Amino acid sequence: MIIRKRLTTGVGIALATLAAGLGTAIPAAADEAPAAPSPKVELVLDVSGSMRTRDIDGQSRMAAAKQAFNDVLDAVPEQVRLGIRTLGANYPGEDRKVGCKDTRQLYPVGPLDRTEAKAAVATLAPTGFTPIGPALLGAADDLEGGDGSRRIVLITDGEDTCGPLDPCEVAREIAARGTHLVVDTLGLVPNAKIRQQLTCIAEATGGTYTAVQHTEELSGRVKQLVDRAAEPVVTPVAIEGAGSCSAAPELRPGLYTDRAEIAQHRWYRVDVLPGQELRASASVAADRAVDDDYGVLLRAVTVHGREIVRGSEAGAGRTDVISSGLRYPKGEAEDGDGKPAAETVCLQLAHSFSAPASVKRSPGLPVELTVDLVDGPDGASDVAAFGLGRGWWLLGALTLTGLIAGLLTGWISRWRVAVWRTN
Repeated sequence: MIIRKRLTTGVGIALATLAAGLGTAIPAAADEAPAAPSPKVELVLDVSGSMRTRDIDGQSRMAAAKQAFNDVLDAVPEQVRLGIRTLGANYPGEDRKVGCKDTRQLYPVGPLDRTEAKAAVATLAPTGFTPIGPALLGAADDLEGGDGSRRIVLITDGEDTCGPLDPCEVAREIAARGTHLVVDTLGLVPNAKIRQQLTCIAEATGGTYTAVQHTEELSGRVKQLVDRAAEPVVTPVAIEGAGSCSAAPELRPGLYTDRAEIAQHRWYRVDVLPGQELRASASVAADRAVDDDYGVLLRAVTVHGREIVRGSEAGAGRTDVISSGLRYPKGEAEDGDGKPAAETVCLQLAHSFSAPASVKRSPGLPVELTVDLVDGPDGASDVAAFGLGRGWWLLGALTLTGLIAGLLTGWISRWRVAVWRTN
């Protein structure tokens, strides 16, 4: 009995020791697991004198913005590091030189203390000028560092009043840094000039412009943008295209970035197996002043130089991004021994952006390239396999319908004439 009790006691102590060891080991292992990078968002709020205007749901624009901010601060996801920057909030005077530097960080980017952030917003009162350009530069500096996504949300009721620093050029400068920082803009006044400037700022960085005229719309849209920052994003892989297909880098399915100078062609290679379909698209961004006419061409070519398929897009007028794409389905391999060989497809990217001689050529314009390989069309289950994508079947159906309708119309007309003559 004594031996049995001692044995039971020893086993109990051993199990307790093991459990304690496991209990300490598990948290340690969890601590060692790499945490996902935290997304960063900075809300940039216009606090200029025009925000006193009472035209949003019976209250001032400033009151509507404060109410929307309180709603947003209550709903910020835990993983988001949020900050607040103001423009035109501090200098009440008439000195334009001083007023156009009036931007400061109201709440630092980091873990959110909702009470403290709300208290800071509550102190704001419409005051001065509208230095959007300097505010964007300050916000971009506030968001530096880290590997998570970065987003600026600009809320304003007017266009920049502090030229010659053009906010659109500032946005292009931010985009040219290659930090993948997105600027979304919200306009509180449905004005054509304001819309044009805010749209330009957003498009230069891949963001969006939204016109809002009600408090609920404002809070809902800002919440949506903050939530979007918390979603995982794909980081493009930087590559360098070659001047010929033979020297081109091999691309696998994914998202890539490159630079293409004016009048320069870039080449890439993709291996396509039988039964696969290559889907590729390319976007070229104008991050500097360019001429009105533009275009982009993406070609799929064999290693011997024969063109397989192309996609192109062109237009006239100022733009910030232009895109084109193509699809190339490769047929199934004939039955045979061994593994089917892949076909090397050369992708040629060219663009027709031009610019005055005074505009810098290097580095080249930003390029974003998407490559995907999917299962090819399986005959009748894919509309493109019928040729409908080229319009032949539709044209044939319309022709047959027209022929039958013509015959019926002619027969009815002859019958009516015959009846008339008889009577």
